[in-house]
Amino acid sequence: MPSNKFTPELAAKVQDAVNYTTLFSLAEAARQLNHPRETVANWLVIAKRKGVTVDMDAVREIFSRHRLGLDDKVRELESQLTSRRRDELTAENVRTAIIGLDEKSPAPPKWLVREAGAGKAGVPVTMWSDWHWGEVVDPEQINGVNEFDITIAQRRARTLVERTARLCKKNMVGAEYPGLVLCLGGDMVSGDIHDELSETNELPTMPALIDLFGVMIWGISQMADAFGRVFVPCVVGNHGRTTFKPRMKGKVYSNFDWLLYAFLEKHFASDDRVHFFVPTGADANFTVAGRRFLLTHGDTLGTAGGDGIIGCLGPILRGDFKARNSNQAVGLPYDTLLIGHYHQYMPLDRVIVNGSLKGYDEFTKLKMRAQPETPRQALFFVHPEHGITCHWPVNVDERGAAAKDGEWVKWRA
Repeated sequence: MPSNKFTPELAAKVQDAVNYTTLFSLAEAARQLNHPRETVANWLVIAKRKGVTVDMDAVREIFSRHRLGLDDKVRELESQLTSRRRDELTAENVRTAIIGLDEKSPAPPKWLVREAGAGKAGVPVTMWSDWHWGEVVDPEQINGVNEFDITIAQRRARTLVERTARLCKKNMVGAEYPGLVLCLGGDMVSGDIHDELSETNELPTMPALIDLFGVMIWGISQMADAFGRVFVPCVVGNHGRTTFKPRMKGKVYSNFDWLLYAFLEKHFASDDRVHFFVPTGADANFTVAGRRFLLTHGDTLGTAGGDGIIGCLGPILRGDFKARNSNQAVGLPYDTLLIGHYHQYMPLDRVIVNGSLKGYDEFTKLKMRAQPETPRQALFFVHPEHGITCHWPVNVDERGAAAKDGEWVKWRA
């Protein structure tokens, strides 16, 4: 029961309680007076019994103080909103306001599934990743095994385009295709994520990107001429990032790979033969002839390590296991994982690891002590009845490409 002792201090608190509850609520009054809600309720009973009335001057003062607090909160929220809009300008608004693209890439074309009928060779899928455009590999530092610069990169890119078309058109029986899937898997530029790259790259990142942009326009146009239609899913790598440390939030928008893809999508916007798919995240899920693929660069598999016997195979398979469970949990299961990053071509049933355009380099020799691998890019075929039918890696280095003595087979007596 409320106390009947009505002291001056209690009278002031009762008056404040009446004023607050008149303007706001009992809970707000309790919070403002720093007393329990039950205590303030008791005061209101006493106030009613004593005939305490509303002090309008006090109400106005309370309202004024509260309004000042609300004004401060509004300014804080406006500041946060402005910051959020500024962040969004570096994201989707870049596509719409600056580059002039739709807010998001449209859905994959229907021919990927509906027109890849039985009796044909299926759908060719090629992977272009780890080009490291602008990087320099010094042959004197790796025993002359490999050499790489922009001139060599341009020559290898041309070889890749020409050999891909020739292998699909001339070396495959029943070479009728509804189109070509061209996966862009990231690390297209060398970037400046390491000090040694900044010091040794042939060109800074932006000039290298512009040079690569021209080469990519030519290459994709050649693929469209050869196959009629081209679907281009794109993911970013780690070398193209503009930050010193990798970022998880807004990962794609702080990466030169994404900028390259956006410019390419803009260039081919009026070409109905070419269809880009540039996700807002690091993964691209798509289906070809009924087979589900997850394309990601490979640096975000959630695994690391490896050893001198199986090399990077252990981290890759563990990463595939984690990615499958994660995707399954959110309703995005896949059959085959497509990655680059490791610069070692490995065509497995559940995982296809792409090679690189750059090839063997100083890092591979001194840090990894890995076996040299021919610069190559993956090419395989997906059939609606038989799944992935064959793998034809496209070797892009001219060295050792043909037998020097012309013999088609040799053996020792």
